[in-house]
Amino acid sequence: MKTQALRLLLLEDSAEDADLLRKMLRASKRIRCLVDHVERLETAIERCRAGGPRAYDVVLVDFHLPDSQGLATFERLHEAAPRLPVIVLTNLEDDSTATRAVRLGAQDYLVKRQIEPGLLARSILYAVERGRAEAALRESEERYALALAGAQDGLWDWNLVTGTIYYSPRWEAMLGSAPGELGNQVESWHDRIHPDDRATFQAQLEAHLVGSSEHFEHEYRMSIRSEGSMWVLTRGLAIRDRDGVPTRMAGSMTDITARKLAEERLLYDALHDGLTGLPNRALFTDRLGLALKRPRGSAAKDFAVLFLDLDRFKNINDSLGHGVGDELLVEISRRFAENLRPGDTVARLGGDEFALLVHDVDGAIEASRVAERVQAVLMHRFEVGNQEVFTSASIGIALSSGGYREPEEMLRDADIAMYRAKAAGKARYEVFDREMHRTAVALLRLETDLRQALARQEFLVHYQPIVDLGDLHIVGFETLTRWRHPKRGILRPELFIAVAEETGLTVPLGWWVLEESCRQIADWRRRFTGNPDLSVSCNITGRLFRVSDVAERLGELLERFELPPRALQLEITENVVMDDDAAVLERLSAVRALGVQIQIDDFGTGYSSLSYLQRFHCDTLKIDRSFVSRLNADGDGQAIVKTILALGQHLNMNVIAEGIETAEQMQLLRDLACPQGQGYWFARPIPAKSAEAMLSQQYLVS
Repeated sequence: MKTQALRLLLLEDSAEDADLLRKMLRASKRIRCLVDHVERLETAIERCRAGGPRAYDVVLVDFHLPDSQGLATFERLHEAAPRLPVIVLTNLEDDSTATRAVRLGAQDYLVKRQIEPGLLARSILYAVERGRAEAALRESEERYALALAGAQDGLWDWNLVTGTIYYSPRWEAMLGSAPGELGNQVESWHDRIHPDDRATFQAQLEAHLVGSSEHFEHEYRMSIRSEGSMWVLTRGLAIRDRDGVPTRMAGSMTDITARKLAEERLLYDALHDGLTGLPNRALFTDRLGLALKRPRGSAAKDFAVLFLDLDRFKNINDSLGHGVGDELLVEISRRFAENLRPGDTVARLGGDEFALLVHDVDGAIEASRVAERVQAVLMHRFEVGNQEVFTSASIGIALSSGGYREPEEMLRDADIAMYRAKAAGKARYEVFDREMHRTAVALLRLETDLRQALARQEFLVHYQPIVDLGDLHIVGFETLTRWRHPKRGILRPELFIAVAEETGLTVPLGWWVLEESCRQIADWRRRFTGNPDLSVSCNITGRLFRVSDVAERLGELLERFELPPRALQLEITENVVMDDDAAVLERLSAVRALGVQIQIDDFGTGYSSLSYLQRFHCDTLKIDRSFVSRLNADGDGQAIVKTILALGQHLNMNVIAEGIETAEQMQLLRDLACPQGQGYWFARPIPAKSAEAMLSQQYLVS
């Protein structure tokens, strides 16, 4: 048997009784005590307070002391050290006093003349163990209370037999009620559940009570005193008798309002555009899907999807900044929302793209009227960023009568119609038809083939001679790209360049054409030494001048084929310069600094401006074929040609007339002293072998 070592405080004013108790303790084999003996209550209280709650394991106290008598002795000591186990010693055999002492917290009550070593040791051990058990219980209760306080949960305990329920003060406080205000009836709880949540709450509760679920756990709304509601999570567990019948159920209630609000916000953010607050593509697609699934009777009207893309929005961003662009999008969204009919949906799909879901439209005519109203909304000026801004939109319309099953199909066709509207001149709308889809599919197939064409080396270059109109000898060639399509044969540029431009393929294609042209003209210059100034002119996309090292790459190309810079001429359209992009103009200047000449193609048909010719020095103007075709001996159509020729002479620029198709046109241009020309009168664009045959003749017309 293990002997326990204990610290014992003996409060006894009789020296004889104290000695007797020490002897009994020493005689015990079960305990070993370090005894601290005092004779007065005040001394005992001082030592308990000085040593703290763990100064002693147990106290033996006589009821009759010089400074205290009876139960008051225990009460005062217990007040000073409430967690210290106390055994009362007395000479009186009084059961009522013993009972009162135990009720007040004493661990035992011993009559001195009945004490013997075994009884004393047993009483002390029991008192110490009960004290430790009570301390552990208190600690557990404190830990539980602290955990509840930290969790801010409310507790409930429901007696299923009597029907009464206990609500903790925290439970009542969560609902804005004072402690005890809600009583002990379960209706105080269930009647406060939100009407829309009662059925599901009751179903979950019944499922647990009948044993279908191991635990009860449910989220729902509760009414609170402030005339609002809160979201709560209630957990509970039923206790059952031997027959499995639930007799009691207890649990907790947690306030989850903040979490629910956060979840709602996350859901809102997931389904709405962060800039404008409009529904986003996901929510729009969901609503469109519901509309497609809705049963439709014979008398039901159509609904329509309008796909909108703002015209020239990039120009606003580039010129006024993205901040102003964002303000414009917000203002446009506000106008759309204000003019929306109840039940219709407007969404921002991304960038400057919007979509409208319009219900109850009577076919394409009424849907078109909606598009006209949208255009009217956009027609009025916007004031953003201290600027007046005007905009319009290209709109594509798809009708539900098209037999759609999936929302993505209807959106796709509205998008196709929008692109048709934009291609037709912007600020327009188009209603989707099946021919548009067939065209879109064909364009997609063309784009796929086009992406593979470079890798498969399916492109080739044709050459059209440029002629000195004075003596009619060949001074150079304009290169024109052809595509040797494996199924469709030779394709001219107008059949694929627009697609290449949209997909960004004009840049790699442009570099291929430049390399092939430089290789060919270098070969001809070596072989036809009688024409040492022979040059090649290549049509170049403006995208090429957005490549930062364009001048360096052109220089490397000329060096590789040992060409003088003037042997290469680049044809660009007026809008490349008119965009007034500082980086583009800087790169054009760097190319000219190499000695490579720049030609303005189709001059007079674009954004013609004398100011850009002064700011940016080009080398050649090409008179567009539309002006040449109107030339005749009666003098019609000569004014513009004469003006361009005078402008070129004044600015010391070469001039090339395009599209010469008749002897009359050629002679008139010679009479007007036009330096150079090209066209079908001399030759169509031809393969390299045919161009070599022409070069061997040197002069085209005698």
